Amino acid sequence: MLGQVISGTLLGIDGLKIEVQVDLSGGLPRFDTVGLPEGAVRESKDRVKAALKHQGYPFPGERVTVNLAPADIRKEGAAFDLPIAVGLLMAQGLLEPQNVAEQLLVGELGLSGELRPIRGALALAMTAREAGLRGLILPRANALEAAVATGLEVRPADSLGQVVDFLKGRAELPPLPPATGLDQAPEDESGPDLAEVRGQERAKRALTVAAAGGHNLLLIGPPGSGKTMLAQRLPSILPPLGFEEAVETTKIYSAVGRSPENRPLVTARPFRSPHHTISDIGLIGGGRYPRPGEVSLAHNGVLFLDELPEFKKSVLEVLRQPLEDGLVSVARASSSLVFPSRFMLVAAMNPCPCGYLGDARRKCRCPEKDIHKYRARVSGPLLDRLDIHLEAPAVNYEDLASDLPVLDSRTVRQQVSRARAIQAERFAGRGLYVNAQMSSGQVRKWAPLGSGAQKLLAGAMKQLGFSARAYTRIIKLARTIADLEAAADIAPPHLAEAISYRALDRNVPD
Repeated sequence: MLGQVISGTLLGIDGLKIEVQVDLSGGLPRFDTVGLPEGAVRESKDRVKAALKHQGYPFPGERVTVNLAPADIRKEGAAFDLPIAVGLLMAQGLLEPQNVAEQLLVGELGLSGELRPIRGALALAMTAREAGLRGLILPRANALEAAVATGLEVRPADSLGQVVDFLKGRAELPPLPPATGLDQAPEDESGPDLAEVRGQERAKRALTVAAAGGHNLLLIGPPGSGKTMLAQRLPSILPPLGFEEAVETTKIYSAVGRSPENRPLVTARPFRSPHHTISDIGLIGGGRYPRPGEVSLAHNGVLFLDELPEFKKSVLEVLRQPLEDGLVSVARASSSLVFPSRFMLVAAMNPCPCGYLGDARRKCRCPEKDIHKYRARVSGPLLDRLDIHLEAPAVNYEDLASDLPVLDSRTVRQQVSRARAIQAERFAGRGLYVNAQMSSGQVRKWAPLGSGAQKLLAGAMKQLGFSARAYTRIIKLARTIADLEAAADIAPPHLAEAISYRALDRNVPD
């Protein structure tokens, strides 16, 4: 007999419907799995055999062939354990096909038959909904996440026995109510707050501008000047995640097995800070079975690269595509996958190898050639893609000991949210969210310069040798600064401030 069960697998961060076919035939007992299974899928036979035994169900003493269709797509993970076990019971005539036909089943089985969590539950729930299926049966640990996919009966189970009893009509698996998850995430007031950073008022202003327009930022300063503190507090001044952003972010984290505990969605903007020894694949994604890298884990959040020149040059150069396009394309012989990677990049570096170039209190002893070599580790094209270059000098005692009130994250976040609301209205229906995403043509349309501003920028271009890309980014920055003041037009003071944020620009061919 033949048992057929609908299941699913992950391709990158998206789900794909898979049909699990189980055939029993005469001959010596044997268990074969076909359809390009990788190691964990091939080992499924041992887990399924033990789970059936401990749950009181027979394991056939015949030749078993399991086909995972379509057969030309590689399958990975242990989520096929449950559908294979159910397929074996169907093939033995212990379950009726009509009871299984409208359900998508996924779940890893323990040896005693308990259901263990899987990766990609949200993506698989969306796949079941798009396939027109009635319900999804999966481990209870993944149920909250899957319930975000409305229009689908998400039924959590604890064991193989519960699933079989439900499919036989002997017990109920109550479906979970739909949930957005955003209403279950009260604002966290205990995290890093901008008020904790003393001094660095110009850096705080730059951070506000960056957050308001989604601009990338480079902080240059000596050790202990607060560069890392500032970067860590950037998520606290960004607007909360919207529902669609939360779904996108959760799909990525679920695909790598990092789903939030006891919550349906990732509700806080990600902050990723990889070490400078990270590899190209670790940063950008890929591998034998391609998975998202750090740039995708930072999607809708912040990617912080501390000690920027210490990263391998090849690692830094792969950042160009995600910075420009907001996505990463990973091509393999069998498939080509796209991972979203729309993030804010915050980088930090010392002004020289010893870190004290320009410091009034400590003397730099680095030879000029070493300083040039150190800074040359960050290429001109990458610097062009960083909208703001800002010096963060050492903080003096007076600032550290001051009791004067300072802006906290809540107040700054309100300013940022008002500026982003202006941009949301400006870009409504155009697939843009912030000024940093504007193309050159859109800059000309939505950020025109008056004669005074044009004259100012022309002089700066000639004197400082800005590249064409820097020219466009300066105007985007000026548009954001004007939005923070709710100004309809870009005035010369807005442009002057934007120009002041391009301290490291140099004319380097792309």
